[in-house]
Amino acid sequence: GVAAFVDVEHALDPSYAEKCGVNVEDLYVAQPDTGEQALEITEALVRSGAIDVVVVDSVAALVPRAEIEGEMGDSHMGLQARLMSQALRKLSGTISQSNTMLIFTNQLRQKIGVMFGSPETTTGGMALRFYASVRMDIRRVQAIEDSGEVIGNRTKVTIKKNKVAPPFRVCEFDIMYNQGISKAGDILDIAVAESIIDKRGAFYSYGEQRLAQGRENAKTFLAANPDLMFVIENRVREVKGLPLLDSPAFATALEEIEEMRQMEPS
Repeated sequence: GVAAFVDVEHALDPSYAEKCGVNVEDLYVAQPDTGEQALEITEALVRSGAIDVVVVDSVAALVPRAEIEGEMGDSHMGLQARLMSQALRKLSGTISQSNTMLIFTNQLRQKIGVMFGSPETTTGGMALRFYASVRMDIRRVQAIEDSGEVIGNRTKVTIKKNKVAPPFRVCEFDIMYNQGISKAGDILDIAVAESIIDKRGAFYSYGEQRLAQGRENAKTFLAANPDLMFVIENRVREVKGLPLLDSPAFATALEEIEEMRQMEPS
């Protein structure tokens, strides 16, 4: 598909995005100066029908023109919320017709004087949370270390709202520096949960084959052995009822899956 990135924060790093798997050569990027300009660009992209995914990064950075042209310390109560409300009223119908996915990132703020419940809130008013089909809370839960060096973050995602599937599901995954989301880590976690990979103490094994001691070492082993990771991923897909991967080694993988199934105790 075709993707566009409205970089309101002016913080996109193309080299890091490329390392995370983004095809930056085919990515449309806009860096608007004001919130109005950003949302006008977004509307034009969605209305064109030529873009499959539009990302606006972020709602918190959608600064109204009046605030930019004003003086430091001027009060602009509710300008951003009104801007978002107006934009979403115009965008909702267009999105439905063009079948474009529109993704807004946002930031958390603290509400003042909250004694009970969560003091956290998001910027941009209430309109976005009502119009959104899916809302996800994404948080870093811990650092991933290797030999005392931080090499990534363990990230937790909670589905706060979902109009297209059951809400309140939770998942965790690894975001590795200079790599992005760790596919090997995802496969390893699900394979352990489904008893495809055996974890005893700190040791990970697949059938008779010892993978490694420690989770990070097991991830490294899988990444260094793509054929084995392919076989394990297909077993995960089989258990989850997903289509199996096809590749030149597909037939061999199916044979290995069948052999591993026969080795399992009945």
